[in-house]
Amino acid sequence: MGSTVVLEKWPVLGRHEWAAEWLQVWTDLGRAPRTIDAYARGLAEYLTMCDREGVDPATANRAHVAVYVRELTERPSRWGANVVSIDSGSGLANATIQQRLVPVRLYYDYLMEEGLRESNPVGRGRYTPGRRRSGHDRGLVPRLTKLPWIPAGQQWLDILSVAADEPIRNRVMLALAYDAALRRQELCSLRTDDIDPAHRTLRVRAETTNNRLERIVPYSAPTGVLLSGYLTHRAKLSRARGPFFLSESHRNRAQPLSLWTWSKVVRRLALAAAVPEFSTHTTRHLCLTDLARMGWELHAIARFAGHRNTESTLTYIHLSGRDLADKLNRGMEQIHGWRVQMLARLGEPGAEANES
Repeated sequence: MGSTVVLEKWPVLGRHEWAAEWLQVWTDLGRAPRTIDAYARGLAEYLTMCDREGVDPATANRAHVAVYVRELTERPSRWGANVVSIDSGSGLANATIQQRLVPVRLYYDYLMEEGLRESNPVGRGRYTPGRRRSGHDRGLVPRLTKLPWIPAGQQWLDILSVAADEPIRNRVMLALAYDAALRRQELCSLRTDDIDPAHRTLRVRAETTNNRLERIVPYSAPTGVLLSGYLTHRAKLSRARGPFFLSESHRNRAQPLSLWTWSKVVRRLALAAAVPEFSTHTTRHLCLTDLARMGWELHAIARFAGHRNTESTLTYIHLSGRDLADKLNRGMEQIHGWRVQMLARLGEPGAEANES
């Protein structure tokens, strides 16, 4: 997305000279269109607040930024009746607020580099008394890390039951999203030459990932059967190489399937299955959690997921209390068995001499 298109979408950026220049810098640096759009949206909302409050963004202080944060935390949910969690009915989620603050922070970094400010009112955290050893800084907004939601066994079966009546394309996409733990962007950006049916693998290109790491991931034999069926079906829409998943609507027939179309498909499935929490990212969480349940080592799961470090992987893996209890019980059984064996040996003739 070019800066001109962004300025048309968010005209408030064009009214602030330094904002437009800052956005152009990121565009020239080759940031992904989705990143540019996210930066533009976050800064546009902040500048809109400044205009409304009569504040010059170039001289705004921490109190003015706090007004923006308060506005985000009190904003009504745009989902209305489709709110899916208790704390999402009012205000943006903590992670979304963090994302909105990133472009504001980067904007003030730019103003400092240009000599227009001496400090950043957003900042990156300050020294917290009592945390000297850990070196932990407290940010402007506390960062909350919640466990990802994954469906229970029956909920997953309900989703699959609804998905069974879906067109072949949607079933393949759902299968690949789980099998290969694909993000929405990675799934919808697959191209015909990314698929290797002979080895049942697919290539996730670096430019479609969040961290620009390319990876090769496998998919299962059942998914391969679905994929073969979709290849036959796709040939009826288009034999041209390029985007793998195509739209079948009358308006966009044979055009690349958009992210938003896939999101609508998943949302429809979730509501039909009475599992409103289910989203395009749920399959990724579920796959990585299942790999952990099967005993995969953490670094192997991280590589499969395309994470640079295992800390990111840990936030995706959701082992329930029951899973952890089972692991503890198995471990305790081994320890208990070992102790019983040692006690039994003490009753054997000569055991005391051997132990000493």
